[in-house]
Amino acid sequence: MIKKHTLDNGLRIVMEKIDYVRSASIGIWVNVGSNNENEETNGVSHFIEHMLFKGTDNRKANEIAEDIDNLGGQLNAFTSKECTCFYVKVLDENINEALDILSDMFFNSLFSQEEIEKEISVVIEEIKMYEDSPEDIVHDKLSEVIFSGSPMAYNILGTEENLKTFNNSKVKKYMEKNYSPSNTVVAIAGSFDEEELISIIEQKFKYWENEEVRHVHKESTYQRKVIGINKDLEQLHMCIGNRTIGRHDKNYHPLLVLNNLFGGTMSSRIFQEVREKKGLVYSVYSFVSNYSNTGIFSIYAGMSYEQAEDALRTILKEMVNIKNGNISQEEFLRAKQQIKGNYILSLESTSSRMSAIGRRELLYNEIIYPEEVIESINNVKMEDVLEIAGELFKIENLSITFTGNLNKHSDIEEKINKVLGEKYEN
Repeated sequence: MIKKHTLDNGLRIVMEKIDYVRSASIGIWVNVGSNNENEETNGVSHFIEHMLFKGTDNRKANEIAEDIDNLGGQLNAFTSKECTCFYVKVLDENINEALDILSDMFFNSLFSQEEIEKEISVVIEEIKMYEDSPEDIVHDKLSEVIFSGSPMAYNILGTEENLKTFNNSKVKKYMEKNYSPSNTVVAIAGSFDEEELISIIEQKFKYWENEEVRHVHKESTYQRKVIGINKDLEQLHMCIGNRTIGRHDKNYHPLLVLNNLFGGTMSSRIFQEVREKKGLVYSVYSFVSNYSNTGIFSIYAGMSYEQAEDALRTILKEMVNIKNGNISQEEFLRAKQQIKGNYILSLESTSSRMSAIGRRELLYNEIIYPEEVIESINNVKMEDVLEIAGELFKIENLSITFTGNLNKHSDIEEKINKVLGEKYEN
């Protein structure tokens, strides 16, 4: 049973009690991510996530880590385009102590200038680490293309140039402007006493007041592009994608089924055709990222420069095959079963369940039970999948980002455009 309780200041608490476990996962979810930033503040949402671990009025940074380790717990956080989450997983007997640590970090972090300067260096190293990953480079570049003209295009980590401008005043001002009880959810899943839990959270959060934060969605102006980034690499890394629907669209579950059968598993079309049958790549897969109002469908492939044309051509042919209705009943049912299986397996983790109820309440203000999700997947029809494929798999709308040694292989963009221009429809 999932229950919801709202404090007088607007903070929402969502709880799912699971009697057969001995642990609990607790998360503070804030509706703030890179989508809330502008050119000057890009990267600050993620930077605040880092700074909340760097010491409070009551605990030094090392004491935060030691206090969690003393409980045998796990403490972490992440930032996405739409939200930031600080979470902990502990034994049910240590919930009070865990909430004390989380709320202390949340309300009493010092943001000392000395720690800010150290953390700027840490995040710059994190950016460099991503820049050394060609897979991340092409995904991020595709996101920039798809969401051009919107804050959704910003890199979550920000830029080195921006980070160097961050100081105590700038960081705290952004937090005060964007962190509010009205756009925050405390989610918990696992073993706990409901009344006691609400009482503890109320005690920690009831005095928090801030103006309601309203987010305005800015639509991006998507125009397809082919963009290469020069890196001295042994392989060519490519991302092929299109803008797609948001999380609440009626075709959300059909999109998941389409992704699964096209490139989401080892039995999928492109894995079998591009890798297993033709041996053109080592890694190839598709995936979807859905947000409140928009999303990306993309395909990643890493290959030798000589195989690029054949690999891309094979992927595009499979897109057209599916768009033309070439889906067997067997692979359609297998894709649905795979999604259901993965979803049900995820329910065995208190962390996954806490994430599911926290994210859903924060971004969509709704509670959905597992049975409803399974029913939605079961209700997907073949024609629903073909409808979304008809929209997504229009070759003239596809953008491609790629990275590799373009000095040595200067004709790659020309080859990609040639393959894109070939005739695939009769």
